[in-house]
Amino acid sequence: MTMRLVVIGNGMVGHKLLEELVALRTPGLDITVLCEESRPAYDRVHLSEYFAGRSADELSLVTPGFFDHPGLHLRLATRAARIDRAFKRVATADGEVIPYDKLVIATGSTPFVPPIPGNDRPGCLTYRTLDDLAALAEWGAQSKRGVVVGGGLLGLECAKAVRDMGLETHVVEFAPRLMAVQVDDGGGRILHRTIEELGLVVHTGKNTQAIVDGSGIDGSSARHAMKFADGSTLETDLIVFSAGIRPRDELARQCELGVGQRGGIMVDNFCRTRDRDVYAIGECAQWGGKVFGLVAPGYDMARVVATHLHALLTREEARDLPEFAGADMSTKLKLMGVDVASLGDAHGATPGSRSYQFSDERRHVYKRLVVSEDGKRLLGGVLVGDAAEYGTLLQMMLNGMELPESPESLILPASDGKARPGLALDALPASAQICSCNNVSKGQLCMAVAEGATSIGALKESTRAGTTCGGCVPLVTQIMKAEMARQGLAVTNHLCEHFAHSRQELYHLVRVERIRRFDELLARHGQGLGCDICKPVAASILASCWNEFVLQQEHASLQDSNDYFLANIQKDGSYSVVPRMPGGEVTPDGLIAIGRIAKSYGLYTKLTGGQRVDLFGARLEQLPLIWEELIEAGFESGHAYGKSVRTVKSCVGSTWCRYGVQDSVGTAIDLEHRYKGLRSPHKLKFAVSGCARECAEAQSKDVGVIATEKGWNLYVCGNGGMKPRHAELLAGDLDTPTLVRYIDRFLMFYIRTADRLQRTSVWRDGIEGGMDYLREVIVHDKLGLAAELEAEMALVVDTYACEWKRAVTDPQVRARFRHYVNSEAGDDQLAFVPERGQIRPATAQEKLALRGIPVLVETE
Repeated sequence: MTMRLVVIGNGMVGHKLLEELVALRTPGLDITVLCEESRPAYDRVHLSEYFAGRSADELSLVTPGFFDHPGLHLRLATRAARIDRAFKRVATADGEVIPYDKLVIATGSTPFVPPIPGNDRPGCLTYRTLDDLAALAEWGAQSKRGVVVGGGLLGLECAKAVRDMGLETHVVEFAPRLMAVQVDDGGGRILHRTIEELGLVVHTGKNTQAIVDGSGIDGSSARHAMKFADGSTLETDLIVFSAGIRPRDELARQCELGVGQRGGIMVDNFCRTRDRDVYAIGECAQWGGKVFGLVAPGYDMARVVATHLHALLTREEARDLPEFAGADMSTKLKLMGVDVASLGDAHGATPGSRSYQFSDERRHVYKRLVVSEDGKRLLGGVLVGDAAEYGTLLQMMLNGMELPESPESLILPASDGKARPGLALDALPASAQICSCNNVSKGQLCMAVAEGATSIGALKESTRAGTTCGGCVPLVTQIMKAEMARQGLAVTNHLCEHFAHSRQELYHLVRVERIRRFDELLARHGQGLGCDICKPVAASILASCWNEFVLQQEHASLQDSNDYFLANIQKDGSYSVVPRMPGGEVTPDGLIAIGRIAKSYGLYTKLTGGQRVDLFGARLEQLPLIWEELIEAGFESGHAYGKSVRTVKSCVGSTWCRYGVQDSVGTAIDLEHRYKGLRSPHKLKFAVSGCARECAEAQSKDVGVIATEKGWNLYVCGNGGMKPRHAELLAGDLDTPTLVRYIDRFLMFYIRTADRLQRTSVWRDGIEGGMDYLREVIVHDKLGLAAELEAEMALVVDTYACEWKRAVTDPQVRARFRHYVNSEAGDDQLAFVPERGQIRPATAQEKLALRGIPVLVETE
């Protein structure tokens, strides 16, 4: 038996159908695919990454050779114009007629363009396809200002693309808040503020009445002027409509298939239309009165249709076939670096429901849980600014798992150092869907692990979990490790899919084999090209081992943004400069020099918690100039940007204080000079107190030293921050040479054995035997490593060089510190306003005023 199948549309969902049919190896199937675009399926979910350098080929969803499968025919740039159901054929726009036995409509959706007079003016665009992006790039090159109409998911993604082109970017939203469907008022308020602090201007509650010629209005040279119902006007050069989608159901209307009142081709549980030979899937389909605008439900539909077609050809029993039963519309994404997640009943519409809310406006974090009346079941939630709990909360909701006695503990920050309640993986049923994009359950993951998929790469290949949006990968990893432990297998701690090794193993490979370059490490022990996890880790390991300049050619491309520019990038795109002040000591001449430099470059100055001065507001091209002046005044890099030793805080000690029993300042200076620049898995902070009164707060540091009448007590593995932790006594009454030896051993043992981004306190908790074992290793040399660890530290100490000095004296490195590749001009998007005698970053509205651009007038 042969079946002629025609698929109209080769978007993400249409292509998923083809992948499922190929995987099923359905016999006798001849498939013709009509793709309206000039290129086959690509990833629309990550479309905005095109402006961040990701090419069209990299966005492609088509594996090499896919359309070489027998019986699979792709027609690019071919638009279906008409369906003739009576004779079962499709006519294309160029007059070709293609017969079918079964037909699948996967035409997706089209951007909604509000019916506003002037919406078709040149420079008014939509944001949906790669061709749209090409047009956006062309118009963007001719523009200074851009407006995105729509503040939903697509609108904010589009706004990121406009901002990435360097345009002054505005978002205009008709609703009273951003992402009105997904988040509540509290979440919308935090999101609004966060987006504006990233440099965008947000206008909510705006009803656009017309778009007219903007040139000449109050002397403006803008291409357009948007006129709003409240009488205000906004001038711009570019307008992009991204105000939602509408199902592309015109073919169904033409051939009189059932279409819903608000659009969408009506389908049953098998995604069949009223014509049993015609199916509809994805955003063009309506099921149960709903159109599903996410990719995961579309993929579910594609799987249902593929299985149904396979059953028809192989004559399987229809009652055993999967059916489409709707979809959970929970979603998690990162908008311009801001985590946003919505799950279930995010607005608390369920009768009797109750909610818990947490808001931290300083950190731009908002969290809300909606629970049942009895407080035992999670109904929904909103997460803005921090969505780390999304995977746990989603599984609790979808599987009806009982909440802890205090549900608010799931979203409140831990204040006592304890971790918040997590997901009990054992209580998660085997049927729990872990990867919604590819319909992978916990049971399927466990089965794959039992069959040998014991790495995240192998598990992805076996089940496809985590291969689409990637949001489920953390939970997939947890399930894999839990199942391996249950089966008695050794649980691996692979760094990422490119290295089947932990950070500790990679460190030893680099050290033993004397590997000095990432490409060499990848060739010997990895695969692929590397990623944003393994590259910085390798950079840190190479620096810890060989202490080579982090910006030399072999290492520069591995660094994250702060290390790459040897400065901390701030929220407005400027940089901070922190010169080293060992032990907090600085001469009057040094203070005068810092004041002169700050005044010369118009920088904001503030004392840090580590007893030094932070200089804020430097532009990228100013950094080498500022460093040169600081170096000339006797300063060097404070490494505030690195995962390295930052500061050694001290009190004045016996030199000045009547209670001091040891020279805490001198010891702090010696320790900071010894360990300055040491790269490690996480940042490190020290302190030295001159007596038991502990004025330097040494017991809240990774390494704390407290003076006694007989010498020094050494404390380790403490930290401040969100989860404060007291340090623990490693050894007492030490003379200074012994103190230094123990610190050498402790730091190098930590660097050798810790995981990436693992603080010393967390590392210590994972050491079997705890502090007693650590004391045996460091003090009593239980492993026989003492001499080796001390020698490794000696190499780092002996090869130290100031990174700022290297950068300003190396022409190739210095050339990197330019905002524009082809121009010496600085970043004209940075703007500051005076406050308390200094400067601060201007808000979006203040930037407009500073540039003489009329600010949108808000009316009641």
